[in-house]
Amino acid sequence: MPSPTQVVGLLKAQNIRHVRLYDADRAMLLALANTGIRVTVSVPNDQLLGIGQSNATAANWVARNVIVHVPATNITAIAVGSEVLTTLPNAAPVIVSALKFIHSALVASNLDSQIKVSTPHSSSIILDSFPPSQAFFNRTWDPFMVPLLKFLQSTGSYFMLNVYPYYDYMQSNGVIPLDYALFRPLPPNKEAVDANTLLHYTNVFDAVVDAAYFAMSDLNFTNVPIVVTESGWPSKVSTYIYELYNEDLSPGPVSEKNWGLFDANGVPVYILHLTGAGTVLANDTTNQTFCVSKEGADPKMLQAALDWACGPGKVDCSPLLQGQPCYEPNNVVAHSTYAFNAYFQEMGKSPGTCDFKGVATITTTDPSYGSCKFPGSHDFPAYFAEASSLCFYFECSAGRNGTLTNTTSLAPSSNSTSSDSPPLHLHNIGSFTTSVIIGALLMSTVFL
Repeated sequence: MPSPTQVVGLLKAQNIRHVRLYDADRAMLLALANTGIRVTVSVPNDQLLGIGQSNATAANWVARNVIVHVPATNITAIAVGSEVLTTLPNAAPVIVSALKFIHSALVASNLDSQIKVSTPHSSSIILDSFPPSQAFFNRTWDPFMVPLLKFLQSTGSYFMLNVYPYYDYMQSNGVIPLDYALFRPLPPNKEAVDANTLLHYTNVFDAVVDAAYFAMSDLNFTNVPIVVTESGWPSKVSTYIYELYNEDLSPGPVSEKNWGLFDANGVPVYILHLTGAGTVLANDTTNQTFCVSKEGADPKMLQAALDWACGPGKVDCSPLLQGQPCYEPNNVVAHSTYAFNAYFQEMGKSPGTCDFKGVATITTTDPSYGSCKFPGSHDFPAYFAEASSLCFYFECSAGRNGTLTNTTSLAPSSNSTSSDSPPLHLHNIGSFTTSVIIGALLMSTVFL
């Protein structure tokens, strides 16, 4: 997985302003310092019993994981446990005391107005969720839910709810239409209508959130706001998108491994507009990423990958020639970084085009330096070298839709064509002839 610094670089590049951590990892919190990003830290379930049974343990946790990081790191909430009622029911009797102990430690440090304390719930604790106006919490949990809501109300905190329309759809056995789960437009006669309120619902997500509000109202709590702390299909509400990266080693079905916006290399899985309506490629998941040589990579592997990129890969490596802007520093790491990124950008930053047998990685930090401007950079010149063929990324397919002919090459695993070009050792060569593709790029809340 990427380092904390790389993760924060990606968050900043995507203009992500809120993140939720599933723990209080020190390295991650240090990396988030002085970014202004609002951070929710978490007490893992395996620490819940100890904190819920000891005020001193709770105070020590806050001192070690919160106080030492503020105000540099903008911690705004603490999630105590996760879906405790449904995943760790034996800890239910101590959850409210854990919240109170954590809150008391914040009060002692005068941080209670800045940092709110709550606990995330699975939406499965809501019964009879449609129509929403009839929803109520599982009565088994009333002895816990009432004091919890009193605590949230008295401290000005919010009810944390995990909402997954995907699971509602999968468990409905066809009763819930796919379009209703995916926020797709529905004709009026297909919208779900609550007969008691006459409210129309065009998607599962809104209905579940409303069901939670009605369930709280059923217990006479009407002024506790909801924050959606997990969702795979977010809407125009305050929510944290689950999650930033795919986790191929995560246990469970394939769906559990693939909720991420990016793969482990930082390559976007799909395009998502992160700043809402009205923006076009301004803060998409594909914006401002570069392919660079991996730190500590074997020089021989880098050289072989560089040879491929500037030969069969058909990258324009002329800026690396002696006397050109990117010749210095004259070493394989710097030269391969330029070539890898040029190939990555030329391939439209497609998944799998920044690997080169494991010696390349994605970064959100622009590797340009001095007069050496990298493709994909805001400052990359319109005409970097004399070209024998031109096209715009969105107007032609040259170099992007070729046939894969060598699956064992050092190239990324797609879009390559065979070539008889000899390998090029760029930091020792004199000159060569090439063509260039001029790229026209439009530049412009997540879990960790």
